[in-house]
Amino acid sequence: MNLKSLSDEILLIRLRTGDEAAFREIYQRYWKKLFSIARRKIESLNAVEELVQDIFLKLWERRNELRIERLDAYLFTAIRYATINHIKSTLIHEKYADYAYAHLPEASSTTEEQMNLDELIEAVEKQLNDLPEKTSQIFRLNRLEYQSVKEISSQLKVPERTVEYHLSQAIKALRIYLRDYLLTSLFLAFYL
Repeated sequence: MNLKSLSDEILLIRLRTGDEAAFREIYQRYWKKLFSIARRKIESLNAVEELVQDIFLKLWERRNELRIERLDAYLFTAIRYATINHIKSTLIHEKYADYAYAHLPEASSTTEEQMNLDELIEAVEKQLNDLPEKTSQIFRLNRLEYQSVKEISSQLKVPERTVEYHLSQAIKALRIYLRDYLLTSLFLAFYL
């Protein structure tokens, strides 16, 4: 059967049943368009490729859960949000670095210390990206954009208790993750 002639709706039905050929056809049909959209905003070809791959990976992994009415709209929205999140992540990384340079001048005194700082910033960013989207968003608004609980509550139209809950969850997760990260780093530094 020639899948090129099938509509997106039929391909989606086949995708939900685990049809890899339907998935490949969806990929072939849309990857260049998604790549082009992201490329307009992001310079790094590698980053754009990763974003597109992630979108298709999530489409495959969540094929049974997703309720997509229009495949093109879903994919274009997904790449738009992925691009925005990538840009935000890049800006936050730069903001962490700027903060560290301004408040920890001795941290930039050696190349090794700078590399350690970059690794720590990357570790924090990775953990923030692994948090639920709402938790990560609230943490970033509070700790990186210095918004109060009340401001975040008003902006996101959620109760202040919800904002406080998400902040406590983010801090708890970061403490656990960074404790393990720092212990691993100390262990490696001691034994290497």
